[in-house]
Amino acid sequence: MWEYSAFNNLGTCQLLPRGASSGSGAAARRDAPGAAAAAGWAEAEDSAGPRASTLRQPPGSTRRRGIPAVQKIFNRITDASAQRLVDKAQVLVCRALSNILLLPWPNLPENEQQWYHWRNYQFVLTFLFAIEDINKSLQLLPNISLGYDFYNAFSSHRRTLKSVLFLLCGGNQTLPNYNCQRQKTSIAVITGNMPTFSAEIGTLLELYKSPQVTYGLFDPVLSDKGHFSSVYQLAPKDSSLAHGIIWLLLHFGWRWVALYVSDDMQGELFLQDLKAESIKRGIWVAFTEKLPATTGLYAQRDVNFMPMIRTSSANIYILFGDEGSVLSLVLVKEFYLILEKVWIIRNLHSSQWEDIFYAKFEKLNLFHGSLLFSNQERKIPGFRQFLKTVNPSQYPEDFYFSRLWFENFNCLPAGSLCNKLGDCPINSSLEFMPSGMDMMTVSDSSFLIYNAVYVVAQALHKMLSQKIEMGSPGDADQPVLIPWQLHPFLRKSLLISSPAYYIPLEEKRNHMAQYDIQNLVNFPNDSWLLVKVGGFIHRNLHDQGLIINEKMIKWPIHFKETPESVCSQSCGPGFQKITQEERPVCCFICVACPESAISNQTDAKQCIQCLPQEYPNRGNQQERTYCLLKPVTFLSFEDALGMTIACMALCFSVLTAVVLEIFVKHRDTPIAKANNQTLSFIMLISLMLCFLCSLLFIGHPNTATCILQQVTFALVFTVAVSTVLAKTITVILAFKAINPGRTMRYFLLSGASKGVTPVCLLIQVEICGIWLGISPPFIDIDSHSEPRSLIIVCNKGSVTAFYCVLGYLGFLALGSFTVAFLARNLPDTFNETKLLTFSMLVFCSVWVAFVPVYHSTKGKLMVAIEVFSILTSSAGLLGCIFAPKCYIILIRSDKNSLKSFKKRRGSR
Repeated sequence: MWEYSAFNNLGTCQLLPRGASSGSGAAARRDAPGAAAAAGWAEAEDSAGPRASTLRQPPGSTRRRGIPAVQKIFNRITDASAQRLVDKAQVLVCRALSNILLLPWPNLPENEQQWYHWRNYQFVLTFLFAIEDINKSLQLLPNISLGYDFYNAFSSHRRTLKSVLFLLCGGNQTLPNYNCQRQKTSIAVITGNMPTFSAEIGTLLELYKSPQVTYGLFDPVLSDKGHFSSVYQLAPKDSSLAHGIIWLLLHFGWRWVALYVSDDMQGELFLQDLKAESIKRGIWVAFTEKLPATTGLYAQRDVNFMPMIRTSSANIYILFGDEGSVLSLVLVKEFYLILEKVWIIRNLHSSQWEDIFYAKFEKLNLFHGSLLFSNQERKIPGFRQFLKTVNPSQYPEDFYFSRLWFENFNCLPAGSLCNKLGDCPINSSLEFMPSGMDMMTVSDSSFLIYNAVYVVAQALHKMLSQKIEMGSPGDADQPVLIPWQLHPFLRKSLLISSPAYYIPLEEKRNHMAQYDIQNLVNFPNDSWLLVKVGGFIHRNLHDQGLIINEKMIKWPIHFKETPESVCSQSCGPGFQKITQEERPVCCFICVACPESAISNQTDAKQCIQCLPQEYPNRGNQQERTYCLLKPVTFLSFEDALGMTIACMALCFSVLTAVVLEIFVKHRDTPIAKANNQTLSFIMLISLMLCFLCSLLFIGHPNTATCILQQVTFALVFTVAVSTVLAKTITVILAFKAINPGRTMRYFLLSGASKGVTPVCLLIQVEICGIWLGISPPFIDIDSHSEPRSLIIVCNKGSVTAFYCVLGYLGFLALGSFTVAFLARNLPDTFNETKLLTFSMLVFCSVWVAFVPVYHSTKGKLMVAIEVFSILTSSAGLLGCIFAPKCYIILIRSDKNSLKSFKKRRGSR
């Protein structure tokens, strides 16, 4: 069967004695009566041949109603009765061949007219060449010639099956189970190139077990031996096209594509292969849209539904289908929405591209810049020379060969159907067609047709050889063959088309596929050209390769450089991919790596965490791409913060020493003696130590300083606060001792208030001892507080013990504040309970504020906050208690004398 409105036939092979007359050894060609014949030839000895032929109009021509008289003469010629016409009438009709293609077939409605694609006439010539090549062979079928019939395939299922009945009945009437010409029984049927047609007639031929060899694309439906045990497919099951497309996508980095595939088994297989391989290679499909598959002959008419045009962010669209599928897509009104995409297409025949460009009148750079996968040109030994020399005079019974020749050269050579008409140029040959039609390039279908004939001939040869070996000598002259007997030999047959081409029909084959990658280029004058830009070779999954020349590719006008096709732009170093819900994996958003993580590659799925002692880099162009070693830092004297704190500590220490010196110098004055002079000296010394202990927190920590920091702070502050408590108790005892009674006087004279400080200190020592015994402070490295630094700090060991120390100090401070507050109104000239109350209020305020602030800071600031709290609380005690006294001693010395003291008491 020759497809797409041009020489669609099913060929049958018959055995004829070699050297027979034209009725037996020559070609016997038959059309179904009343059918639209694509190869409308009559059998030479049959006067009741086919009555009609389908005429197909090439693109660009017009149609008009034929003159009945001329139509009648035309019918007589197609009935092989030209020899009965007078010479003048014969010449008249033959000269009308120049316009014969303008005549419509009268038996078909206007909307069913079909026209020839002369390019596909190569199928017929290939079949003829193969038959003649075998008939000339001395090794294959010696002394026996192959005969053949041609039958048409139609877009109508009924008419197609009717042609099969004509084949089986051997006549011009459909008589099931009866053969009118038993001497010309067909031994095998060769069909193609549309699997749907082979499946249609295969069901009927299966009833008779007639071998059917198909030259179309591999169809898994036909490989089902349960339903089609008599069907043999020449084309191997080939997934190499899908692999080639995947390699092409990977070469250009195209990870986001859209698919348009034909809605048939071929499209389904391609879709399965492509999606399975694309998932492995990280290529994702934006959408898949089905195209109507061609089930008949005329692609432009055979559209069951119109495809939906869907747009996508993908710039690469993959199109898999036949001419009808492509046409159904191109003819959709909204096709312009996806016109400027880069199309990857399984290549069609040049004549089919002509039909597509002709159908789409407003070309608009149709498929310009597309990449086409074409099977490498096949070679048939001797066929090119045959095409160069063949002409209608060699096949005078072939009316359509004469028509093809006259259509292109406006002449006919002597010996053709109409004898000589006009003077043919010297270079009149199918090699130089004036229309530019390419008849010399062997198509895939032509290659498989040639091999199909050889498959049948080889099986026949083996079967006949076996019959001769096992039967009588008479079988060599008149072999009796039944079609179903050929099956065992077809299954074991080796297809031999050249010395290097051996393919087992029924075994799993190692198929090597070679594709040319071509670039379709449109020109402003509506011409187009296919430019080879690369190739793909596939033997198996581990032996395949792609070659591409990017400089030769012309992309669609919309693209100024090699296009990209990704759902989301790649995430650069320093970022990680976050997939989006309900979208393919290739659709993602880019998120910067966290502060402590990096990514040093493109499209990182997750960032890499730096080690605790490292931090990510940062820069103007790239950041968080590699880890740097963190510098070691601590609160040092060189830091501005450390230097400030150290200066404050030293200044307050000096100031405390000055105050102490003032009190020592004026120790005999009333104000220095008041409220227990010894406690005042102890308090000043402890405050000076408090200021100095803050220096332990500055500088490179070590084990000793870490322990001294907390212990010294706890002890000296305990002494300072307990001294305040003792001074307050002293004031209260002094006033209570005035009243009658010996108890208070005894406590005052015995110096009980002096024992407060040692007792409080002893308790704090015990707490610190427990702390050091259980979990003492130690050196630690803080790698989290500052992302770009390692901070050496003193870990407090037991946080509970640290807060116990603070809690005890708070308890003493709160007790001192309460006692001082209750004694604030006691009458006395030098009563300092008000000063003590205010100093404890400042002290408590500082350390209550310290706790939340301390926990909200990290690193060196934590140390600074603790030191600042020590300095502030100590300065509060120093200022609130001793500043007024120094004011009196230094400035208002008149109030600091016994005379003045007595005067104030006398005035009261």
